[in-house]
Amino acid sequence: MAMSRRHTRAVHKPPPIRRAHADGGGAGQMQQALSCFTRGDRSRAESLCRTILSGDADHPGALTLLGIMMAQSRRAEEAAELLGRAAARLPNDASAQNNHGSALRDLGRHLSALDCFDKALAIQPDYAEAHFNRGVTLQDLRRHEEALASYDRAIALKPDYCTAWNNRGTLLRAQRRLEEALASFDRAVLFGPRHADAHNNRGVVLQELERYDEALSSYDRALEARPQDPEVLNNRGVALHALGRFEEALSSYERALGGRPEYAEALNNRGVTLHSLERFEEALSSYECALAMRPNYAEAHANRGVTLRQLRRFEEALAECAEALAIAPRFARAWMNQGMLLRELGRHRDALSSYERALAIEPDCDAYRNEGMALEEVGRAAEAVASYQRALALEPESPFLLGACRHARMQICDWVDFGTDLERLTRGIEGDQPVATPFTMLSLLDSPDLQRRAAEIWVREQCSPRRKLPPIAPYAAHDRIRIGYFSADFRNHALAALAGELFEIHDRSRFEIMAFSLGSDRKDEFRLRAEAAFDRFLPVGGLSDDEVASLARRLEIDIAVDLGGYTRHARPRIMALRAAPVQVSWLGYLGTMGGSFIDYLLADPVIVPPEYRHHYAEKIAYLPSYQPSDSKRVIADKTFTRAELGLPAEGFVFCCLNANYKITPETFDCWMRILAAAPDSVLLLLGGNPSAERTLRQHAADRGIDAGRLIFCGRLPYGEYLARYRAADLFLDTLPYNAGATASDALWAGLPVITCPGHAFASRVAASVLTAAGLPELIAADRPAYERLAVALATDPARLAAVRAKLASSRNTAALFDTPALARSLERLYERMHQRIRTGLPPDHLLPVIS
Repeated sequence: MAMSRRHTRAVHKPPPIRRAHADGGGAGQMQQALSCFTRGDRSRAESLCRTILSGDADHPGALTLLGIMMAQSRRAEEAAELLGRAAARLPNDASAQNNHGSALRDLGRHLSALDCFDKALAIQPDYAEAHFNRGVTLQDLRRHEEALASYDRAIALKPDYCTAWNNRGTLLRAQRRLEEALASFDRAVLFGPRHADAHNNRGVVLQELERYDEALSSYDRALEARPQDPEVLNNRGVALHALGRFEEALSSYERALGGRPEYAEALNNRGVTLHSLERFEEALSSYECALAMRPNYAEAHANRGVTLRQLRRFEEALAECAEALAIAPRFARAWMNQGMLLRELGRHRDALSSYERALAIEPDCDAYRNEGMALEEVGRAAEAVASYQRALALEPESPFLLGACRHARMQICDWVDFGTDLERLTRGIEGDQPVATPFTMLSLLDSPDLQRRAAEIWVREQCSPRRKLPPIAPYAAHDRIRIGYFSADFRNHALAALAGELFEIHDRSRFEIMAFSLGSDRKDEFRLRAEAAFDRFLPVGGLSDDEVASLARRLEIDIAVDLGGYTRHARPRIMALRAAPVQVSWLGYLGTMGGSFIDYLLADPVIVPPEYRHHYAEKIAYLPSYQPSDSKRVIADKTFTRAELGLPAEGFVFCCLNANYKITPETFDCWMRILAAAPDSVLLLLGGNPSAERTLRQHAADRGIDAGRLIFCGRLPYGEYLARYRAADLFLDTLPYNAGATASDALWAGLPVITCPGHAFASRVAASVLTAAGLPELIAADRPAYERLAVALATDPARLAAVRAKLASSRNTAALFDTPALARSLERLYERMHQRIRTGLPPDHLLPVIS
């Protein structure tokens, strides 16, 4: 968000009285006028000067003193006229020429002012004040190097010239020479310890150097000299905000506004801090006040748009971005904000155009990052990598950026620096640094400990509401336990293949089932099915997190089940706000959420053995088998020929249709050794990404395998996608992120799957699926065993045929395909969770009950 802070200010004072001439008549009156001026009796001094001038219109002393008083009263035209007459009367007096130049500068007549200062210096080359004033004028003209030379000359003549040191600092800051500027301000406050502007300006530079505590000290020193200075108080608020001391920042802005209620910058900044405190409606009000003071305030329009976006009022937010850009077409941050809004609305092409406009104006880490995210979402992963790499070049330590770049590189199977990146990510997470999102880590490291720590960092940085809802008061007992399922994926998605049937067969005599749909209102096949499956289907994608959580509370949901976790489009902050007394994580995210706001994580004994429970922030609620499977999935009647799929006429077909980002170098090495040991085999992989296809073929060639043995297949309608599995002989799983829904799909279509379980949740899901399918013999103990098993099945047709026959028969008996049994087990867990909370017991591990 755009905060406004006052820039360093070059100080220009009205001309000092270096010498007020008393030549000619009225000498006594002139001395009396000077005495009155010195005592502060300006009215009497002015009267005496005018009396003198009524008798001697060109009296240099009276012209000078009266001109100075007019300048100090900001009556610039009169000051210039009077001091010009004095300069004409005293053509060889350096002070008179200097004073005239100062008055002309006040009128904006900079070139004429420069002539005057040059005349003064021709008369008196060591005149420090004239060098100083010449520097101020040159600075106004943006002739920065000449201005700097003038300040340096003034300081050489007068080393303790505090104001010259201050102005020199402002000039160096404008040139982004921040360390030199700071050194100049240090000298200014050394020679002028009560110089409020110098302390304030020093604070601004320290803030730009991200030395916020020191900046705060400088602002406090400035306030010792000017306790109620609104601009210093505003700057102080910005520093406090940067330090995360939001309540103190708010107090500083309020003090600034107490002295200047119409101060638009402070109103804008107050809005930014209120936004950070998640007091969004108050933030909007503060921006509106700023805009009432200054209707063309682009930053306030842009910030109002950011807050409206947070409230998911996207069209209003877009209108604010348009206002900001109409006022300031080169406002890069507003272009970026507009891109983020357009991306939220699914308008990716327009979003990318906005990011391009932002980056053309100002190459910025955040803009490159957001461009990368948009490019990923439209399948342009190679371009996304380039954007992330540009962002990293600008800010290598930017939060979560290294992980985002590595994830994008995994999508195109770019493994350059893979080991180095993993070391950096590991060190970062061990050092409690925000280097990667929790989801990214699932596919990179088989470490439940590091995955938990990554999740805990994410919770701290991104998922801890500052403005919490009040504790949930106990609900009166309901006739049926109210279950709320929260997901952005009630659409044609893997969620449908897993849980579609389960939603339909919940026991409605004991449970009231509600869907909180967080995604777009897309009326596809599964969306229509889901709307019919639930007792209530609530499209809440347009509501803010606070509003969704509050709605769940008003509906008195007993148990909230988060089906998204930290996946794309999920909204875990709803759970962090507490939507229900009991909150559960299941299916969407294969790992711990790392926060206290999820009470239970559903698993089974294969995925989370008792000795692994300490890796999870939640209590484990055990199902007999973890993953549901929709028995209503229809496999298309189509029979694909090998030629249609690009497969050779003969030979064994290995298959893996997991997403590309799940393929690690170690997994690929296993596959290539398997292909080498089964010479007539090929590997069928998910295609549609030309960059990934080219890279994987090159990786195969680098490992001595003919690149033509890698066959890529595109996406198909779901029924045909299932039918295609019949053309393959064996599914090879990935590690550390296993096949989940994909494994279930392959088994449902009759294709055996082999896996090698690791330690983390996501690396044990396929083993869970195979156990539930009654095929534990397809679970290898380690990678070498995995390779041996794959080769054995590929080279022993009878053994493979036996496995296929067993899989075919298990479709009628195996737990994996017995959705009603899983539903009953799940419902018993819900009842136990509900009973514990109703009787005042905390969550605890819940072991499976087999009936």
